[in-house]
Amino acid sequence: MIRSRITRVERQTPTVVTLFFQWEKTVLPGQFIMVWAPGVGEVPMSLSHIQGEKGITIKSYGPTTEAIIKNKEGEYLFFRGPYGKPFTQTQGKRLIIGGGSGMAALRPLIHKESYGIISARNKSEILFSSLFSPGKATIMTDDGTAGKKGFPVDALKEMDLYPFDMIYVCGPEVMLNSVFQYIKNMGLKAEFSLERMMKCGIGVCDSCSISGFQLCKDGPVFQLNIMKNMEEFGVWKLTESGKRVKI
Repeated sequence: MIRSRITRVERQTPTVVTLFFQWEKTVLPGQFIMVWAPGVGEVPMSLSHIQGEKGITIKSYGPTTEAIIKNKEGEYLFFRGPYGKPFTQTQGKRLIIGGGSGMAALRPLIHKESYGIISARNKSEILFSSLFSPGKATIMTDDGTAGKKGFPVDALKEMDLYPFDMIYVCGPEVMLNSVFQYIKNMGLKAEFSLERMMKCGIGVCDSCSISGFQLCKDGPVFQLNIMKNMEEFGVWKLTESGKRVKI
C-alpha cells in the first residue's frame, strides 16, 4: 500500500472534489488506482491529473467514496496501483464523450484538437468544460439547465463523426450503451472506459467480470470491436455479493 500526503483539495461541483497528491510514478490516461479508506473499504479511481502533481476526481456514491472525499489537505491518501490498460492516444482529432464523473478518466486526453460532448444531470454537475477550446465543447444536461436538454447520443446524431481519428467515451453504462449502439456499425475508431464492481483490481476475485473479460486486467478501456463481443454489456452486471442482475 502506498501513502501520500494530500497537497490540496479542489471542489469541482457540489458533489465532486479533486484530491491532489505527489507520486513519482508514470500513469497513462485511463489507468486507475485502488484507493483505500481505512476501516471503510477500497474503490477503483481513474486519475484525472497525471502530469506532475497527480489527482483523483471523486463523486460520493457510497460509504467509501464519502470517506475519501472527507480527507483534508495534509492528510494521507492510501492507494495501490496503477492498474489497467490505458486509452490509446492519438495526436489527431479527438472526440471526448463524458457523462457525469466519467469526465475524470477522460480529462488527461483533452488537448487543443479535442472536441467534447459533456453531459450531466444539471448545470452544477458539468465537469472540465473550460478545458476545451472555445466552440469545441457541447454541453448536454438531463434537465436543460445548461447547453441542450438531452443525452450525448442526441448530440452525436447532429454531428459528422467521420473526421475524428478517435472517439473516447466514459460514464454511466446506460449512457455508454446508447453511444455504443449508435456508432458500433459506422466503422469508427472508439474506446470505452467501463465500470464494474471491483474488489481486488488484479484479476483474482473476478467481481469485475463482463462476458469473460476482467475490467481490472483486460480493461477498463476496451476498443469498439472488442465491445461487440460483450453480450452482458448494457444488460447485466454483478452485485457485491456476486449475484448477476439486470442493469
